[in-house]
Amino acid sequence: MTTVGFIGLGIMGGPMAANLADAGYDVIGYNRSQPAVDKLIQQGGRAAGSIAEAVREADVVVTMLPDSPDVAEVALGDDGVLANAKDNLLYIDCSTIRPETTRTVAEQAGAAGVRVVDAPVSGGEQGAIDGALSIMVGGSEADFAAASPVLNTVGKTVVHVGPAGAGQTVKAANQLIVAGTLELVAEAIVFLEAHGVDTEAALQVLSGGLAGNAILDRKGAAMLARQFTPGFRLELHHKDLGIVQAAARDAGVTIPLGSTVSQLVGSLVARGDGGLDHSALLKLVEELSGRATK
Repeated sequence: MTTVGFIGLGIMGGPMAANLADAGYDVIGYNRSQPAVDKLIQQGGRAAGSIAEAVREADVVVTMLPDSPDVAEVALGDDGVLANAKDNLLYIDCSTIRPETTRTVAEQAGAAGVRVVDAPVSGGEQGAIDGALSIMVGGSEADFAAASPVLNTVGKTVVHVGPAGAGQTVKAANQLIVAGTLELVAEAIVFLEAHGVDTEAALQVLSGGLAGNAILDRKGAAMLARQFTPGFRLELHHKDLGIVQAAARDAGVTIPLGSTVSQLVGSLVARGDGGLDHSALLKLVEELSGRATK
């Protein structure tokens, strides 16, 4: 039985770890808050009291953490993943972070005899629950092959996209497209409502044509109902769009629409809405249109 140390049991990591346990992996979970660990135990996993405890027995370590500094600390810290790794450990980072951080971790891991792939995911909370995530993987061909059984357990579309850091670059593009699409869906809903159209019927027919997209399918009904319970928080998307802008600057690429949406997301976070689902862009469109609910 393969032992998987899973660090970060939040909205995405918790269901992913549970799916691995359900598939027969020996999952040892660590999280800063205990309730998430307790839930994993109920789902067939084991508890670790520290990062070191999650790593020492593991053949594979998976991290799902909020940001680049978190990954750097967990992976490279004095009592982190590399410091406690078994020989030939496979380290899979499913966090969404800066490509340069991924490359730094991969370089230091290689020197320590640890294999690394960056494997950021897309699909939101429901995709994590269903084991249907889209996973873009950076690293060597051999390490991708070694990671594939684990990744195919939590994902439906698992694709090797290039060397270390490539997964994070593709994930940045993903977050750019998602943010832009969310904004356009929000604008379309406010536009339709202003004209008195049956919005449920309108979204149904739009979903069946060229305008159809996963945002309409997965978020449309909740947006119409103004239900913004987070599947993916605005504050995290704000962080991701910062990664996109930095990477675009590094490559000399202009992203005018992406920059605009990034500012809109940033304004929502700045005023205290960062804990809402990223579909709450709809709130700002309503306000800018003078149609906000009193």
